[in-house]
Amino acid sequence: MTPADRPAAPSPRRRRGLASQLALLTTVVAAVAVLLAGLVSLQLVRGAAESQSLAALERQAATLAGVADQGTGLALLRRGQARRLLTRQQIDIVVVQPGGRAVGAAAGVLRPGEADRLLAGVTISGVRRLDGRRVLVAGHGLDAGGAVLLVQPATVARGLSSDARRRTGIALLIGLVGAALAGGLLARRVARPLQHAAAAAHRMAAGGRDVRLTPAGPAEVAEVAEALNTLAGALSTSEGRQREFLLSISHELRTPLTAVRGYAEALADGVVPATEVAGTGTTMLAESERLNRLVSDLLDLARLGAQDFRLDLAPVDLTALVRQAGAVWESRCRPVGVRLLVEAAAGPIVVTTDATRVRQVVDGLAENALRLTPAGAVIVLSVVRVAGGAVLEVRDGGPGLSAEDCEVAFERSALYDRYRGVRRVGTGVGLALVAGLVARLGGSAHAGAAPEGGAAFTIRLPAG
Repeated sequence: MTPADRPAAPSPRRRRGLASQLALLTTVVAAVAVLLAGLVSLQLVRGAAESQSLAALERQAATLAGVADQGTGLALLRRGQARRLLTRQQIDIVVVQPGGRAVGAAAGVLRPGEADRLLAGVTISGVRRLDGRRVLVAGHGLDAGGAVLLVQPATVARGLSSDARRRTGIALLIGLVGAALAGGLLARRVARPLQHAAAAAHRMAAGGRDVRLTPAGPAEVAEVAEALNTLAGALSTSEGRQREFLLSISHELRTPLTAVRGYAEALADGVVPATEVAGTGTTMLAESERLNRLVSDLLDLARLGAQDFRLDLAPVDLTALVRQAGAVWESRCRPVGVRLLVEAAAGPIVVTTDATRVRQVVDGLAENALRLTPAGAVIVLSVVRVAGGAVLEVRDGGPGLSAEDCEVAFERSALYDRYRGVRRVGTGVGLALVAGLVARLGGSAHAGAAPEGGAAFTIRLPAG
């Protein structure tokens, strides 16, 4: 299949913006609320109109009954004039004679026993159905005997409520439009700070570190702006530290490389006497080992953050491990006049950890101590059992650390930058590597003052 024959990749679906979604959501919610309010309002208006019409019908029935009592009784209601007046209002008259017989086209609206109740002086009113339609009914007895019942279609009440329904509908429509406008304004108020935050994040991704936002909008949205400001500051600080670290590392790399290159050129040019070749080789070997140690520390420090950093966990006797390390470092301390002591219990102290990494931690701290401890002073390797694990200590009789030094001792290049040119320093990553290894082993590292007069580095390891 040629490239021309291949189907085109689907274009990414364009996502709807937050402002439009919020505006649509608020409009839909407002429409649903207006619809429900409209249905309820129509029912209330309809009920109020029917109640009003029924009350008017009751008054007419009472008035008609009073007129009949003052006149000629039922004979008045049989006259066509009264019937015509009520017919104009779509009201049918039902006359209940003293014997209980109901006369009128709408007489069927009476229920069993209601004629007797009317004759007994009980008034009747309500909404009923007659021939499949809703009607209003109001009945009243006559003092002269008999009763009158008025029947009016409920549609007359609907006509009375049409104006109220129209006004209610207009009010609800205005409410819907207002809710939609308010929803749009709210959506813009919420979405605009988020749009600014997204633009700021893109500028940060492009390398900008001077990005700052003014928190605005709801609390959650303002918190996003504050978080981006914090992130920009943290990135700026982190990158500044990285630049400083790279500068210091480049200086450390350049020094041994310059020495190796200078001696190599001297050997290549034949300007080194035969008697000094061995010494030159020794110097070049020491500088190359220094380079190798620096590169190894950097690689280990970089691997600490990887998810696949390997740990071989197994039961480890820390007493035996410290004694073995002490034997090695005692041979290195003796030539420079430094005494090395091992403080360990007679019995084993077993924890579940990685023996290789623990030994790397002890060696790193011992090398740091040996670099600073003067002849005649002491270095102590100690291990004790504590509740929940064990504590390793490397103490020395060197110049020690101040309280401010102890707070930043395990930060990369912190002590290196502070004491470079003042005292012997290492690669600048040794203590940071120790802290990283201990953290991956589930322990903690602490720097403080040693009773021997120098620095004490304490490593706490869990039992497993």
